Amino acid sequence: MSPVAIGRDEILTLIPHQGGMCLLDAVREWGDAQITCETATHRDPANPLREGGKLAAIHLAEYGAQAMAIHGGLLGRAAGTPVRRGLLVTLRDLKLAVARID
Repeated sequence: MSPVAIGRDEILTLIPHQGGMCLLDAVREWGDAQITCETATHRDPANPLREGGKLAAIHLAEYGAQAMAIHGGLLGRAAGTPVRRGLLVTLRDLKLAVARID
């Protein structure tokens, strides 16, 4: 794992999500097969995914997709290749233990 923390400004260079739609605040560490991210945006009343003041657990899929995009960008950058955009096309057998994450 890389001991180098990456902040929000660098995250914004790795994913297309900007402003409030960038849901992750930092990368604490990462390596070839894993990444550890940090955020407090689920507590933000201005989170753009909130509906009726609530943030549904299904939105964890977007948090995970952004972590995947950041990880892919970091791996690409480390290999000297440009950041490539991707799409999360489907989720299967997703089980959520809670209804909300706010």
